[in-house]
Amino acid sequence: MYETPAFNENQEKLLCEMGGKNADMRMTIKVKRMTAGQALTLCSASNETAVLLLAGEAEFSFAGRTERASRRSPFLDKPYCVHFPRKKAVTVSAVGDVRILIQQTDNDRDFPLKWYTPDDCMLQEFGKSQWNGTAHRQVLTVFDYESAPYSNMVLGEVFHKPGCWSSYPPHYHPQPELYYYEFDKPQGFGVGFVGDDCFKVLDGGALAITPMQTHQQVAAPGYSMYYVWMIRHLEGDPWRKTRIDAPEHKWLLNAE
Repeated sequence: MYETPAFNENQEKLLCEMGGKNADMRMTIKVKRMTAGQALTLCSASNETAVLLLAGEAEFSFAGRTERASRRSPFLDKPYCVHFPRKKAVTVSAVGDVRILIQQTDNDRDFPLKWYTPDDCMLQEFGKSQWNGTAHRQVLTVFDYESAPYSNMVLGEVFHKPGCWSSYPPHYHPQPELYYYEFDKPQGFGVGFVGDDCFKVLDGGALAITPMQTHQQVAAPGYSMYYVWMIRHLEGDPWRKTRIDAPEHKWLLNAE
């Protein structure tokens, strides 16, 4: 359920794959590194695609236009993202060293391509006044069912304070979810929970959360943790910001 995969010779890191690795996530998700002058064109006959800028400066070309985006790191700047349907093409051209995340799943609906800037992303704050601030975090949503009901995916980011918890209280839902982690220092670490199992999570790691398993995270003191959260809607049961709280921990919802 947890892995810290290495980049291959093409500078790609595969986190899950439809019909392959972590197939129960029902998504193909990879992280790719590019250097200045490199370009990557993405176009799928059957999958919708989201490309999230994790760090660096790049140009995104699509539908006869080009947008330039820059992000120093997930800890310093909000994201840029392009989300597009099957049979449409987007080219990412690296201006400098770039790191992107690519999320895909099958979708036979056609919908307008959407270019997301930092101003388009919803940032919310949770836990500041609860539990002595030990679960204080910021959650950014790029798109979800409310903003993109035509999509089969959800994409967002969590900015996690050192020594604190997130995805808390422990909760679960029937839709599969995958987290991709980065830390502000390469030696940073935390712990991710899936049901009764817990995993030491590291920079560049991924946690696959199978349906109906409780999940929550904690970061080690001294290390800021960031993770991309990605959910696959189910047919007839899309994720609508719904969560089923573990019964034994529901009392926390009303605790100061």
